[in-house]
Parts: sequence; C-alpha cells; structure tokens
Amino acid sequence: MNTESNGESEGDGEDAGPALGSRAPHFIRRSRALHLSWQVGVFLLGLAVVVAGVIMLPLPGPGWLVIFAGMALWATEFVWAQLVLRWTKRKVTEAAKKALDPKVRRRNIILTTIGVVIIVALLAIYVGKFGPVLPWHVGQ
Repeated sequence: MNTESNGESEGDGEDAGPALGSRAPHFIRRSRALHLSWQVGVFLLGLAVVVAGVIMLPLPGPGWLVIFAGMALWATEFVWAQLVLRWTKRKVTEAAKKALDPKVRRRNIILTTIGVVIIVALLAIYVGKFGPVLPWHVGQ
C-alpha cells in the first residue's frame, strides 16, 4: 500500500479521507532525529492513554472512549493506526445504518418487549409466592 498519498484514495472512494502519514509540523519532519523523537513521544503518550483505557474497562470509567482517544493520538503519526481508525469508523457507520433499519428496529422492540413481559411475570410470581421480601431473606 502506498503510504505517501496525496489525499485521493484509489478504488471506489469508500475509504476516502485525509492523506495517510505523519501530521507532525513541517519543521519537525525536516529533521530525521527530531521527527523520530517526536514519533517516540507520540507513541508513548498514545500507549499511556490506551493502557489507561484498558485499565478502565473493568473499572468505572469510559474505557473504550479512552482507548479510541489513544488510537487517535497514534493516528496522528502512524499509518497503521490511521487504517485501524478508518476501518473502525466504517464498521461503526455500518452498524448504525443496520440498527436504524426498520425491520431490525421492529425485531429489537419486539424482543425487548417480550423480555420485559417475562421479567415482570417472574417478579409477579415471586412476589405472589414470597411477598415483597428480598431473596436472601426468604428462609428467615
């Protein structure tokens, strides 16, 4: 794949987006050593953000949002991260379109309604049998 793009994508235009590659300021890209240290700094900062997001997954906090923020940081410098973000955006857009499809929405509403009716029926049976007592106090 050509990593030095002029902003136009090849193919059917489905992946059209900004050019792939570094978005570092021009004065940083001029010097190889400065650009390499810039990339190391961006990588370490993105890594710290992604690790914080992974830690937030089982703990309270917006874990996935922070992980995607770290990926966005990496995408400012690395082509692989830009491609991952493009793929993710495409998949999220497809899922959103699919979720808005009237047939899928109708099916989801019907399944949710059936689930709520089952839960309410089970709660009514429980309350009818044991009264409004919490399950761990039933035998006392």
